[in-house]
Amino acid sequence: MKKLAALFMAALLAVGVLAGCGGKDAEKTEAATTAAETDAQADTAQADTEEKETGSTDGTEEAAGTEGASDSDMAYVKEKGKLVVGITEFEPMDYQNEAGEWIGFDADMAKAFAESLGVEAEFIVIDWDNKIMELDGKSIDCVWNGMTLTDEVKSAMECSKPYCENAQVVVVPADKADQYQDLDSLFTLSFAVEAGSAGEAELEKLADMGDLNYTPVGQQADALMEVAAGTSDAAVIDSLMAGAMVGEGTGYADLTYTVSLNGEEYGVGFRKGSDLADALNQFFAESYADGSMVKCAETYGVQAALIEQ
Repeated sequence: MKKLAALFMAALLAVGVLAGCGGKDAEKTEAATTAAETDAQADTAQADTEEKETGSTDGTEEAAGTEGASDSDMAYVKEKGKLVVGITEFEPMDYQNEAGEWIGFDADMAKAFAESLGVEAEFIVIDWDNKIMELDGKSIDCVWNGMTLTDEVKSAMECSKPYCENAQVVVVPADKADQYQDLDSLFTLSFAVEAGSAGEAELEKLADMGDLNYTPVGQQADALMEVAAGTSDAAVIDSLMAGAMVGEGTGYADLTYTVSLNGEEYGVGFRKGSDLADALNQFFAESYADGSMVKCAETYGVQAALIEQ
């Protein structure tokens, strides 16, 4: 009996030991499994994070590329298929022929430049005093109308290199021209001048020197009409326009120009930062080199004012 009891107790102890060993192994296995799962989950999370970060970077780069494209005036103009040019009635630079087509040195050069871009030129008559607002609001793509490169213009627009020389001159009736040959004689006159123009800026300078009476009008052509009608004694307009529109053989044969108020240069204005300005500078250089720019200038009698490109 004692032997049987001893054997029985030994058997129980063996089972307990085996059970204990099995429990420890199971715990180890379970712990290892849990750790592996945790590591796998961590790897997956890291991979997801990297994928999201990569995707986000790619998306940012793509967005940046899109934004860069949208910032290009060249791309904008080519996408819509036209270059919208802001002008006023200004012979010999921009004016209409009998068929209603816009012609002139500036108009013809604008058409040629647009063609070089693979688009068409569209001309819109603007209020010259609002040219910067029209440009920034994208009602037009450029101002190309015998525009003087003033400090205001150069600070508000991306401008081309100058292409023509010009001056602001005083236009008076031909039969009174001998009375108005110097600055001092001008203070007795009433003037008409285009609002927002270089001519108005010159009259403002004169007004600082003494009493001067002037009335802003819509366009330079309107200023000439004021003088022709006798409602103003004189007008201040661009010398290139005066050369084409007043004197013998013109529509204003009874008018002439006398005093030159300044010397200036013409340029084309685009939106600030526009890549079209550099493109136009290159076009001007090529057109001058191949003779087409000079030929166009000769067509409208402005070749003497042309600046070498």
